Amino acid sequence: MGLSPRSINGDSPLCPPMTKRIVVIGGGITGLAAAHHLLELVRARSQEVALVLLEARDRLGGTIATQQVDGFTIEAGPDSFLSEKPWALDLCGRLGLTDQLVGTDERYRRTFVVSRGRLHPLPDGFQLLAPTRLWPFFTSSLFTWPGKLRMALDLTLPRRRESGDESLGSFVRRRLGEEALERVAQPLVAGIYTADPDRLSLAATMPRFLEAERQHRSLILALWRAARSAGREGRHAGGPRFSLFMTCREGMEVLVRALADRLPPESVRLKQSVRRVLREGETYTVSCEDGTVISGEAVIVAAEAHRAAAMLKPLDPELAGMLGTIPYASSATVSLAYRRAEIGHPLDGFGFVVPASEGTRLLACTFSSVKYPGRAPEGYALFRAFVGGAFGARHLDDDDEALVDAVERDLRPLIGLRGRPVLTRVYRHDRAMPQYEVGHLEKVSAIEARVRSFPGLALAGGAYRGVGIADCVDSGERAAAAVLGPG
Repeated sequence: MGLSPRSINGDSPLCPPMTKRIVVIGGGITGLAAAHHLLELVRARSQEVALVLLEARDRLGGTIATQQVDGFTIEAGPDSFLSEKPWALDLCGRLGLTDQLVGTDERYRRTFVVSRGRLHPLPDGFQLLAPTRLWPFFTSSLFTWPGKLRMALDLTLPRRRESGDESLGSFVRRRLGEEALERVAQPLVAGIYTADPDRLSLAATMPRFLEAERQHRSLILALWRAARSAGREGRHAGGPRFSLFMTCREGMEVLVRALADRLPPESVRLKQSVRRVLREGETYTVSCEDGTVISGEAVIVAAEAHRAAAMLKPLDPELAGMLGTIPYASSATVSLAYRRAEIGHPLDGFGFVVPASEGTRLLACTFSSVKYPGRAPEGYALFRAFVGGAFGARHLDDDDEALVDAVERDLRPLIGLRGRPVLTRVYRHDRAMPQYEVGHLEKVSAIEARVRSFPGLALAGGAYRGVGIADCVDSGERAAAAVLGPG
């Protein structure tokens, strides 16, 4: 189904004149999903395609990478995907990976929040921004009584009358108060988007809360009704049950390898950094830094928006300018392993998030060996801490050793560490997380409209309509269908 890179330049008899030539730029999860779906579609249509995938690094997977060390399974980037967004789960099914998927240990399905230097459990039934169960909320040690009463005021507040986009920070302050923002919304959002909630678009990141206010007026009332409805449906629904968070038993890189194995080996080119994309007539030419030039009738750019901007500037400076306005944040993950006997905390949760007001370097920390099975040998615990983001970029200037020391100092009093780590790993992700600032959806709509003026060109990835693995899979597959055209 896939032909050699030589054939993509149109100089091989193996490439029939009617074969569509497609170049995918970027070998992260988005580009891999796009390339794989292209082959699925042409196979279903009994067509042929000449495919080449270009990746600037010496490996596929982008931020997804798994390291196996002395019985520990360490994730460099994303450690799971959401099952409620179907695209990643469906892809795993088509790849034959369903029996390799594992969910979280539901016995410990709770999150802690650091407040006043201590871990406090997020109240049972608390759904990201607001409570759905009153008794756990009112008895929680996380909030003050004035803070609780201010949050309860949401039940009486009117809807917002303005129709324009609003920041998440503004929304939470307006509906639930400053304490709810500082102690819950800001740290939880930082753990997902590494972002400043006062700049983050509510419509682009959490549209269900926007819709909840529109339909039900009160956010708490809307979440309470949704929880009751889900409970009734759950009691009567049949079929398989999936954990909210899913991963592969041997790490997320299993998904990357499965996708790579489905691509013709000759179609993948590593260490190929793209310099520019141009269009001559109905053909695109993709020029690489090493002088290689590849032509095709269609191009999928599955790179970060700022990299896509540099590649596409010679093609369309206006489109490049739009892409360049999507900001990105940098972050790092610091994994540390300890002997379980040297940890005082019971580790009865998935991890914790840290409000910026606490003044630590930590954004969040996952108890990896609790959250998923097989992440650490018997008698050990594995943690994964997050540093950087919108509020902590300066901390990333430290070298790896200093970063590990700082993270360990922050962890020690929170979980009662008494020993030294038996293993540490630092993974840095420079400008890897797009920031969906206020007005993001309007910006993306303008970008998409501009792209439509170039037949055969598609953009895909986390910069546009979702940052998670499932969103990236969906974006890549949509791009594949778009450039291939109707069957």
